[in-house]
Amino acid sequence: MKWIMPLLFCAAPLQAEQAMSGAEFDAYTRGKTFYYADDMAPYGGEEYLENRRVRWSFLDGECKDGTWYESGEMICFVYEDGPDPQCWTFFQSPEGLVARFENDPDQTVLYEVNKSDEPMLCLGPDVGV
Repeated sequence: MKWIMPLLFCAAPLQAEQAMSGAEFDAYTRGKTFYYADDMAPYGGEEYLENRRVRWSFLDGECKDGTWYESGEMICFVYEDGPDPQCWTFFQSPEGLVARFENDPDQTVLYEVNKSDEPMLCLGPDVGV
């Protein structure tokens, strides 16, 4: 996979930026696939579908479906493999989306490194021979 954007902005502070609302997040992401990096390394990709549905992958060919909802300033994701929400605060920067886990600066921060109108490649479930 080709990462088209350098991640020099990774250390930029986010305090001055305003969190995206659910409506802003939906308008920016719906119908697209985003690829994210953490600490200059590929982290994962997420395809944003209609009706707040998503498909996540750690870029290993395995995907899991889920949904998202707005909770305060955070966008929370619930996936098919677990009931616990994963909540992130999203900011729009000149370079693209920035996502902070649970709105905690000491937690994971992800950066948009690529986006596409193409769906993600998801392999089928493991099948025995």
